[in-house]
Amino acid sequence: MRQYLYCEAGFVEKTQWLPNCWVNVTCPNQEDFDFLTKELHVPESFLKDIADTDERPRTETEDDWLLTILRIPVSNHDSEVGLPYSTVPIGIITNGEVIVSVCYYNTELVPDFIEHTRRKHITVRNKLDLILRIIYSSAVWFLKYLKQINVDITAAEKELEKSIRNEDLLRLMRLQKTMVYFNTSIRGNEVMIGRLKTIFQETNYWDSELAEDVVIELKQAYNTVNIYSDILTGTMDAFASIISNNVNTIMKRMTSISIILMLPTLIASFYGMNVDINISDVPYAFVYIILFSFGLSGLAFTIFKKIKWF
Repeated sequence: MRQYLYCEAGFVEKTQWLPNCWVNVTCPNQEDFDFLTKELHVPESFLKDIADTDERPRTETEDDWLLTILRIPVSNHDSEVGLPYSTVPIGIITNGEVIVSVCYYNTELVPDFIEHTRRKHITVRNKLDLILRIIYSSAVWFLKYLKQINVDITAAEKELEKSIRNEDLLRLMRLQKTMVYFNTSIRGNEVMIGRLKTIFQETNYWDSELAEDVVIELKQAYNTVNIYSDILTGTMDAFASIISNNVNTIMKRMTSISIILMLPTLIASFYGMNVDINISDVPYAFVYIILFSFGLSGLAFTIFKKIKWF
């Protein structure tokens, strides 16, 4: 799917391509691919690079074309992907009057960004402004997803307090993995600000105030990721210690029960031997043996209770 968006105090969708309009392509099919390569003459190598799921944030030039790849967050709750959230590459390809963004995944970020420019009547002056504002929007969405992750962590902790299940521990592990992806993607996007400044510093495109706002938002997202990641790591370590302690407690109780049950069995084994015993003629000898066995078991139980094995 592709959109032709022209900035008129907010992006307005057009029916066809116009010079300096933004061509937004999401989940491109063969028709979109042909339009980009044959009509706009976008290098095929750029499109292949963007298709790589693990592509890192970077810039690349080919002739007069500039490719800027960023990492943006996506929610996977409605898909079969194991991680609840992850990051995907989005490529912004520019050359003179051509501005193209390509993402091979459906995201909430781009539609929200377009709606935001309309609602706030934001004017995007040039291609660098568009790149910086998309980076800014990515930082905002990182923070939104981090708040949802924090809610998920709290819910998982409450479930683990009731009963430690593998499902809840795996849920926390997936959230921890998501934090790693968020951390590296935010850092990569932050590095891109410096690279873009080097590329556009000799032009009138560079907006220092906008760039400063973007850096501040990225740092806030980065710090938030680190805080939540540290909390999650501490939580995982705490529950690991709880599980280990529970195993030790269970083993002590099982050992105590085994010893308590062993004493009557030991006495019964002695008196069950096929040899003469001194109390064979004593009335109620069986009762005395049983009471003696229970007495030893009771004494063992009292000892284990005092040393807190029960």
